[in-house]
Amino acid sequence: MNTRVRGWWRRGRWIVLGLALLLLVPTAGSALALRMNYAGDPREGTLTRGKDAIWLGHAWVDGRKKDADLTAFAARIQGTGIRDLYVHAGPLEHDGTLPAARYPRAKWLIESVHRTMPGIRVQAWLGDILATEGPEGLRLENAASRAAVVGSTRQILDAGFDGVHFDLEPLHSDDAHYLSLLDDLGKLTKAREVPLSVAAHQIDPLPAAHTVVGGITGSEKWWSQEFFGEVARRVDQIAVMSYDTWMPLEGLYGGYVAQQTSLALEVTPEDTDLLMGLPFFHEDDLGHHESAETVEAAIRGTRLGLGRTDRDRERFGVALYVDFAAEEGDWTAYREGWH
Repeated sequence: MNTRVRGWWRRGRWIVLGLALLLLVPTAGSALALRMNYAGDPREGTLTRGKDAIWLGHAWVDGRKKDADLTAFAARIQGTGIRDLYVHAGPLEHDGTLPAARYPRAKWLIESVHRTMPGIRVQAWLGDILATEGPEGLRLENAASRAAVVGSTRQILDAGFDGVHFDLEPLHSDDAHYLSLLDDLGKLTKAREVPLSVAAHQIDPLPAAHTVVGGITGSEKWWSQEFFGEVARRVDQIAVMSYDTWMPLEGLYGGYVAQQTSLALEVTPEDTDLLMGLPFFHEDDLGHHESAETVEAAIRGTRLGLGRTDRDRERFGVALYVDFAAEEGDWTAYREGWH
């Protein structure tokens, strides 16, 4: 999740999201179903395919990170399944443009990664707040703004990035303007032979949950499964932000991730990389309980969902959010649970 978007999302949203929580989550029946979804053992072979990713903070392109930091990071990910680095190079302006001054050290990073970590791709992570639930933000219904986003993508690829990863929030389900933007972006990335990647909202855990919550609160947390599939068919890589789930217990969270994994697998094409997000951050608020949303539970839930739904899916992995908030235990859990 874009750091600017994350800050906005957490400020002032918990009243409406808390109402949604009361409406949809904590019934005894649904809690039991999630806990049962977390039961059993992951199937053999549900481990890394070498297609994992990690979100990296802005310090990697603004001059704060140095050669020693890159050397330590290379040692950190050696022997893991990480292939893609989503490096925060934005945010976009609300009109869709991207000042080049936002990523002055991009050339150093890209060239250094290519030299010292063969096979690792450096994707530019771009995002912005959308004006879907407030007066300020990027307006996808504006054709000129969508064209500017495409121009910013061309600009970032000209800077040498190996692909582009978008995180635009809050993005409501069934947004036709977003699908139109992805169609335009796909033409550019295909011509450049680079991946188009997006961060995705979670899928309705109950039928039409996004519609019910949106109608009551004006704030949609989930996408319909159908819309998720429409997005997945337009990109090369889709990463589910499977954290900030409100789940109060580890077993419920793991069961929720297992459910989300299955729902996403059902509608993601075989030729699109599907990645499930891992919570490499530590906060305690209504949306995220550190004791519940653990890396261990996320990995176990991911493996359970994969094994039950499409065990042999090759274009599948996990995405680690986010490098600057991660602790040693997160890395240990990733290595031990997924490799």
